[in-house]
Amino acid sequence: MDRFIAAEHLEMVFNTARGPFHALRDINLAIAKGEFISLIGHSGCGKSTLLNLIAGLILPRSGVLLCDGREIAAPGPDRAVVFQNHSLLPWLTCFDNIYLGVERVFSSKESRAQMRARTQAALELVGLPHAAHKHPHEISGGMKQRVGIGRALAMEPKVLLMDEPFGALDALTRAKLQDELQTIVTRSGATVVMVTHDVDEAVLLSDRIVMLTNGPQATIGEVLTVDLPRPRDRLALSEDPHYAHLRAGVLEFLYRRQAHPQVTLA
Repeated sequence: MDRFIAAEHLEMVFNTARGPFHALRDINLAIAKGEFISLIGHSGCGKSTLLNLIAGLILPRSGVLLCDGREIAAPGPDRAVVFQNHSLLPWLTCFDNIYLGVERVFSSKESRAQMRARTQAALELVGLPHAAHKHPHEISGGMKQRVGIGRALAMEPKVLLMDEPFGALDALTRAKLQDELQTIVTRSGATVVMVTHDVDEAVLLSDRIVMLTNGPQATIGEVLTVDLPRPRDRLALSEDPHYAHLRAGVLEFLYRRQAHPQVTLA
């Protein structure tokens, strides 16, 4: 497999008031360029910790973590993060929220006109050109998340990292954005790593689902390949026996093999 992102014997230990907390142990994972990976597991299993390691927001205690052949030692524009909270600046318009990220990455090599064109293209990619001049308080929660995704993609990252991006949305909005995300990722060609608690979301969107064992000292318990053809239609999949089989595989891991998660600090 193409090792666009590679984790080898990754260990993560946090120093806490109660002493060392061993969050992750012996994480080994290879992700191909253009692949969509979901990280799933019970609360406290270190999903967000692993995502933050790939983002370079924290550094591992030991092991090797690479992106495109280079060690991940700090945050960088090659890895954009979308959090559950959209993190938009309320005093800026949707256009300006995206432009702010574009300017930080491209100001040294592109003209203002080029950066504005890049920003407009990002708004069109996420279907929001009509909201360019609106402020965050003037748009819905789903639209705010689309602005956040557009801001991340406008920086042309090699990797899009998403930490439960739809977790705070109602079910209908969440489903709509899941469908839109499939189209956006296909058009952008981005490599995606997403943290989720939603089994259906993981099966619908992913090429592979990485299932983590319970913490502390969580590790990768199983990796499930989602060999469903794309594009994927949620209504058609609801009657697809192979979809049901894949979904059952994730549920069996979570609720039988990992049935009693421990309460942890991770």
